[in-house]
Amino acid sequence: MTRVIIVRHGQSTYNIVRRIQGLLDASELTEKGRNDALKVGKALNNISFDAIYCSPLKRAKQTATIIYDEIKANLDNTPTLQENPKIKEINLPLWEGMLATDVQEQFPEDHKIWKESPEKLRMLVQDGGKTVEYFPILALYEQAKEFWQEILPKHPNQTILVVAHSCINRCLIQTAINISPGYMQHIQQSNCCINVLNFAGNNYSSLDEDKVQIESFNQIQHMGETLPSLRPNHQGVRLLLVRHGETEWNQQSKYQGQVDVSLNANGKLQSQKVADFLKHVSIDKVYSSSMLRAKETAEIILQQHQGTSKLDNLELNDGFKEIIHGVWEGKSKTEIEREFPGELQRWYETPEKFKMPSGESLQQVWQRTVEVYESILKAALDNQLKTVLIVAHGGTNQILLCHILGLSAKHFWNFRQSNCCLNVIDYPKGLDGSPVLQGINITSYLTGSVLDETVIGAM
Repeated sequence: MTRVIIVRHGQSTYNIVRRIQGLLDASELTEKGRNDALKVGKALNNISFDAIYCSPLKRAKQTATIIYDEIKANLDNTPTLQENPKIKEINLPLWEGMLATDVQEQFPEDHKIWKESPEKLRMLVQDGGKTVEYFPILALYEQAKEFWQEILPKHPNQTILVVAHSCINRCLIQTAINISPGYMQHIQQSNCCINVLNFAGNNYSSLDEDKVQIESFNQIQHMGETLPSLRPNHQGVRLLLVRHGETEWNQQSKYQGQVDVSLNANGKLQSQKVADFLKHVSIDKVYSSSMLRAKETAEIILQQHQGTSKLDNLELNDGFKEIIHGVWEGKSKTEIEREFPGELQRWYETPEKFKMPSGESLQQVWQRTVEVYESILKAALDNQLKTVLIVAHGGTNQILLCHILGLSAKHFWNFRQSNCCLNVIDYPKGLDGSPVLQGINITSYLTGSVLDETVIGAM
């Protein structure tokens, strides 16, 4: 497995006044940007990297240098910091240097396209004395693919660090698992955030989306923050999506499905850690799968919210139940492989086509999960709720992440969902706008590490 840790640069002088940067190299890190970069370095200083790449633009290079110096001080044999032009930021030649508000006023139609259908944004630019059409997002998407094709074959089964920019980072993540370019505005990259991607397999000569997993996305907790900031003019709702805590069957890698297994001692401790992490976050309403392990997790979290979200504010819903695993339920992976040789491999390789004996297909779970999710979203917006917590299961959460990013059930395994992980989804404009994924599989409050070190058990 090749692990790639992707970091966005720290706050820059252009960020603080909301000025478009793109390929301009005029801005540099603010004091906060430098301090946050140091915090990234401290968060990563126990990881042994085999290669470190950064964008040659000043704000990214400054961030990478601060991180590099912190890593180098704590680890032997730190590799050289390498600049790579393929991770430069997006080229927006007609907008660069302008305030975001001025872009919106002077280019209202193009700005609307940028926000709603960024892959369709077109600019007319001069090239060799000719006026040509230029599509910034599509060009950046191809640039991200070229970076992966260049870098991955050089680093099989290694750990690499990439320090770059908001849009190119998003395109790196999108191209890794084949998320459409049009979904760029659906995912957030905060300054100095950390993302972790895992590339499995032995052939790195080309991207294999089926063997890439997002371990985590847009982590900002190493900077002392709880949740990412809401986008400007946020008027909608924030959904906090949590997986239940650990059970004994998780520990034993047994398939639980709809067998009602309770939390073990560690699962209760994990739930308490989520509660502690979210104790200063005002939660207006809580929904949970009706299964015991999810219900117990939700109740423990709610104990920290007696002032705003009492236990009678917990609503159970059968639609969020885990996928029925049929005759696999209660069996470990070893037992399943012995009794059903080759079937586990089929489940991992083609989940969209697989149905366990006497179980549910992903399409069946997809239908009931998305239906209840959208009903909750509508109710939250109708009642002007600000923050809603949902506690569910690994399988249902993975389906919802696919749904939000316009992916099919084929991409089910592209998202890791560990026990008591947190996902953050914003709807800044309600049902009239696109959802924004602000965080995926956040677990740092469980272990103190930016890497997911929780036990990965069966569903």
